[in-house]
Amino acid sequence: MGWKRAGALLLLCTPLIDLVLLAVTVIDLRGGAEASVVHGIAAIYIAVSVVYGHSMIKWADVRFAHRFAEGPAPVNPKVYGKEHASRERQGWYKHLLAWAIGCVILYGMILMVNAESRTSGLSQLIRTWSLVLGIDFLVSFTYTFWPRRHKDTAA
Repeated sequence: MGWKRAGALLLLCTPLIDLVLLAVTVIDLRGGAEASVVHGIAAIYIAVSVVYGHSMIKWADVRFAHRFAEGPAPVNPKVYGKEHASRERQGWYKHLLAWAIGCVILYGMILMVNAESRTSGLSQLIRTWSLVLGIDFLVSFTYTFWPRRHKDTAA
């Protein structure tokens, strides 16, 4: 829509929202609340926002501009072979980074509460996310050994 300053301001507010979310979560836990999956989702949101935030905003910006501001159509090139395998691995590395950041925040919450009975939901969330990360690893790195082929290419 041509609102460059407003867009930049909103983009700058994204880390502020993350900090507010973290502060509210910490205040709630310090106030004696039982650490729940909701607190864990706050940690996951912050980690995903840090790792994927820029690319998600860029993705949404292109689509919004195309839909509402007569911008160019989004380009989604189909990739195959080594290039596809490389993209899959890069995606997994980002997932690993988000997992690491999220686990640091989750473990920080667990240490801050310092009561296993009140933080079992956070520990379970770490285990579940670790399982998802492992499955993502298997899927992503499978393309390294068995690359995606173009449909026109004979197997």
